[in-house]
Amino acid sequence: MELSEEDLALIQVLQSSPRLGWGDAAKVLGVHATTLAARWERLAAGGAAWTTAHLVGDPQQMLLAFVAVDCEMHRRDTVMAQLAAVPEIITVEEAASNRDLMLTVITRSLEEFSANVVSRLKTIEGLTKYQTALCTRLHTSADSWRLNVLSRAQQATLRTLTQASPDPRRAAPAVGQLPQSHLDLLPYLARDGRATAAEIARDLGRHPATVQRQLNRVLASGLLSFRCEMAQRYSSFPVTCQWFVNVPAGQHEAAAADIRTISNVRLSASTTGPTNFVIIMWLHSLADVMTAELTLQQKVPGIDLVESVVMLRTVKRVGWMLNEDTTASGAVVVQAESYAQSLPAGD
Repeated sequence: MELSEEDLALIQVLQSSPRLGWGDAAKVLGVHATTLAARWERLAAGGAAWTTAHLVGDPQQMLLAFVAVDCEMHRRDTVMAQLAAVPEIITVEEAASNRDLMLTVITRSLEEFSANVVSRLKTIEGLTKYQTALCTRLHTSADSWRLNVLSRAQQATLRTLTQASPDPRRAAPAVGQLPQSHLDLLPYLARDGRATAAEIARDLGRHPATVQRQLNRVLASGLLSFRCEMAQRYSSFPVTCQWFVNVPAGQHEAAAADIRTISNVRLSASTTGPTNFVIIMWLHSLADVMTAELTLQQKVPGIDLVESVVMLRTVKRVGWMLNEDTTASGAVVVQAESYAQSLPAGD
């Protein structure tokens, strides 16, 4: 499967607004809405791109952790498969460094992390060691990463449309605990971030108007982060590199602002552990690792680049299982389902 410039433009539109209607997307791209819908169906069917929703991971609301794992070499594939089956472990990557695997974990609390994740790690045969860095402030997440293929005029039109229909998470206060009837919608949004109330209602056997009301509240709760993902091989940035760095105390916010100006950045976060800051980028090639490090040193005064880790492959990304070629396999380990089951039923 090859992606055209038109395909990439559509992906960037959905990166900016994953639930944007096809009619509005047509205004940005100058292509008929039915053509865009068919194009998206082809991309999704081939695993080249997909939309999803996952727990937001904001440390002010829940726990986000980065876990380094060591395992016996001949059991690595088995260990990765078992780790990927844990819903709270949303991303699993194989690393080329002094650690074998890198995990990204989201749970409701430190207690839930210990009970649902750490307890599982201890039971996996072949897993020999793990080390955890807890996120204390999430500065940039991958839902803000863009392909940057749209023209300035297209970007301006897109901004106008998204400002006219603002993100509902910014339009309403966060809802503390959603009722179970609302949480039932989360697995559908994890599997398809563009799922409509009518589609969800058919599967749940509920009235569409009821589900629409529940969906509106879920969208306004701030519980979920929506994103359009794509197979990394088609992005022109096939290399993932993660840096563990130290930033002087009191300078994290300023450092984060400077790091946001680097277009390759997928994630930046303040953490606990031997280092106090994590940065993840997608790069064109291994040669760009050195270029990225030079850029970081120039933009962030006092930054200490302690370790760089290049990822050999990604087995699971925010709940979606990936093929060897980075396309989506179609299998989704739904974290939202686990989250919903762990909460008491509401009204």
